[in-house]
Amino acid sequence: MILPVAKYFMKKLTKNILLPLIATLPFVSCRTVAQLNPDSLAKTITVEDLKRHLTFIASDSLKGRDTGSPEQKVAAQYISNQFESYGLQGVVGAEKSHLQLVDLVKRGWGDFYVKANNKKFNYLSDFISNSIAPLPKEQNFEIVFVGYGIEEKGFSDYANANVKDKLVVVFEGEPRSADGNFLISGTSEMSKWGTSESWKEKMNLAKSKGAKGLFIISKQSAEEFEKTVKQRQTMMKRFGNARLGFREVSDPQGSDFAVLTIGQNMATEILKTTAAELEAGKQKIAEAKKTVDNLLANQSLILKIERTADAVETYNVLGYLEGTDKKDEVVIVTSHYDHVGIQDGKIYNGADDDGSGTVSVLEIAQAFGEAAKKGTKPRRSVLFMTVTGEEKGLLGSEYYVKHPVFPLANTVCDINIDMVGRTDKDHEGKGDYIYVIGSDKLSSELHSALLEQNKSHGSPIDLDFQFNDPNDPNRFYYRSDHYNFAKNNIPVAFFFNGVHDDYHQPTDDVEKIEFNKMEKRARLVFYLTWEVANREKRLAVDSNKK
Repeated sequence: MILPVAKYFMKKLTKNILLPLIATLPFVSCRTVAQLNPDSLAKTITVEDLKRHLTFIASDSLKGRDTGSPEQKVAAQYISNQFESYGLQGVVGAEKSHLQLVDLVKRGWGDFYVKANNKKFNYLSDFISNSIAPLPKEQNFEIVFVGYGIEEKGFSDYANANVKDKLVVVFEGEPRSADGNFLISGTSEMSKWGTSESWKEKMNLAKSKGAKGLFIISKQSAEEFEKTVKQRQTMMKRFGNARLGFREVSDPQGSDFAVLTIGQNMATEILKTTAAELEAGKQKIAEAKKTVDNLLANQSLILKIERTADAVETYNVLGYLEGTDKKDEVVIVTSHYDHVGIQDGKIYNGADDDGSGTVSVLEIAQAFGEAAKKGTKPRRSVLFMTVTGEEKGLLGSEYYVKHPVFPLANTVCDINIDMVGRTDKDHEGKGDYIYVIGSDKLSSELHSALLEQNKSHGSPIDLDFQFNDPNDPNRFYYRSDHYNFAKNNIPVAFFFNGVHDDYHQPTDDVEKIEFNKMEKRARLVFYLTWEVANREKRLAVDSNKK
């Protein structure tokens, strides 16, 4: 029991001292967040730590981190362990894992060949595909040559041809008159039958006539076509046939009709003719200004197209730091941690692409983790995410936006880091710089925040916005993981050092990384993330510069 005299002094103490002090407590807390200087946190992002992480991530032992490879899983576990050590939470599934399984399937082709006149012609050696329909067993087809495969008013290559249940063979493009004009339009302007997409017109026409497939004779020389085939081989090695998986989409080819482009050498073999006779056929069509009946005798061939499909186990890696008073709003920081693996026996380590972005995300995550350990969490939640499948078509980030752990409506922005460890030719011998792409396309406030943070902390970096031009022929805005967020009307900023001679080469190694520049770039991304996560109002989506 309190004595009367003590009770009096307690009332005075409460009135004069305690109540004013208590009344100020909420404001002290808010000012602590608002006035906290993030410079000490940014200084935890160091050359030494970046180099330590990257020396492992881009080591030969990880064999280029190809999507779905065992070595990529090692990288995923390394990143997960780092997030855990920083105090970041796992948020995937009931088990609260750091790993989000991305449901991919690798679709490819087994036996894919043509047999004709006792010769065998192979896919990606003698021909390439525009559209493919599975034929798991060898099937014999009669083939019918129908000129250019065009049907227009007053001109039909199909006028006297029966192509039902047969394979149609046509010339690529459309005929020209002796004066150089296109025969169909009568002018120097090509018609729909001459464009790069004309194969689709010819495919649809052949299908409507009852044909079972279409072979297009390339207008390239034999040497040019050989180069095209090699380019397709290279592209297939990089992109493969990995696509979002079994449960979500049907066969991505989506076709019941095979369209193959063949070279002149293969064409002469299957049609039992010569290159000279093929060229003469084009001349006859141009001179007659109509299709020529029985230009080449009908033949037959055997076709087999074997489809394969294998599940690919690969993961996005997520580290989550819950915010305070605005924790339902989420700022996302991304990079991709996969690369292209081993090609032709050489390891493509991808130190810059995108080992540099991956380890920058780790260091920025550590800085936020340090803030939390000191009792100063950001107001908004921050999700650090290294995604898979970028090299196969931005697949990991696409999977996330289709299966978000946090609602997209609550996602404030995505800050994406893809290649920040090198210097491109345009900036050689110049000061510190970074290309920034997309920062103003959806939110003027994100762009302003970037400019302000760049000015406010140490020596500003030259922010180069040239690739932000919608007419940029490189189309970098569409080529990294931020774009899947932008498509969902979420503001983005993409940090990028530009391409260099080692881009997608086996020479993209740690020894060539410029860690001092990388440190400054990572610190700038940290400052921007810190500002966006702690500002009073959520970033406005007030631009439409897509």
